[in-house]
Amino acid sequence: MSHRLEAWIADVILYGAMAAALLFFYVPIFTLIAFSFQEGRFLTLPFEGVSLKWYGELFRSGPALTALWNSTVIAVVAMLLATAIGTMAAIVAVRYRFRGRRAFQGLAGAPLAFPQLLLGIVLLLWFSVLGRWFGFNTGVLTAIIGHVVYIAPFAMVIVAVQVYNFDPVLEDAARDCGATTWEVYRHVTIPLLWPGIFSAAIFAFLLSWGNFYITYSLAGSTRTIPTFIFSGIAVGSSPLYPAIATVVFVPGILLVILANRLRLRAGSA
Repeated sequence: MSHRLEAWIADVILYGAMAAALLFFYVPIFTLIAFSFQEGRFLTLPFEGVSLKWYGELFRSGPALTALWNSTVIAVVAMLLATAIGTMAAIVAVRYRFRGRRAFQGLAGAPLAFPQLLLGIVLLLWFSVLGRWFGFNTGVLTAIIGHVVYIAPFAMVIVAVQVYNFDPVLEDAARDCGATTWEVYRHVTIPLLWPGIFSAAIFAFLLSWGNFYITYSLAGSTRTIPTFIFSGIAVGSSPLYPAIATVVFVPGILLVILANRLRLRAGSA
């Protein structure tokens, strides 16, 4: 009987903790989504009515669409560069044995330990010096570089998990059949690592898409979705900003679900 009681108490604690975590994470999100359908101009309760007008205002707002476009450009380019760099770094760190390998692994993952705000300030100092030397200002390019510096280590860690589970015998078999090094990577290595690479790409995109601190430090006068919302909320609240957050949140959830399905499918293959 005591064992049953202990098991029951453990289940209550675990399921209660899970329910509390879900409430803690998702109640604010669903509250934000609900406010985006408010007809009134201010974020107050009770609602003055239910309407989609703020979504219409969003797609008629030139500054909001510009911020959306800037976020998309920065996130897509940063995703491609960070995923490529992270994939190559993961293969080198896991598969190859060389002097200084441990140091390379530590240095490659060092940005993971840096707070975003601190990293943004340090990069801003560097770009300020380089800008005076070479005559350029902070903007989209500097924001992309900052995002890549911050995101590439995350991509490396995600792909490294896939590389650890990779069987090099498959590459040896391809070489025995006459495949060149490039053909082995193209037809064997990359396809088998693709679930990890794709997951890393989605994670990199989401990290860049919602990044505020590095973007705020390095984008100059260029507005992205996070900095646009911050600058707007600083002068007053409006259901326009929950509408923007909802438009950004839903595609992100869909990408996470897609990445998880791909990972599960690859694991069961």
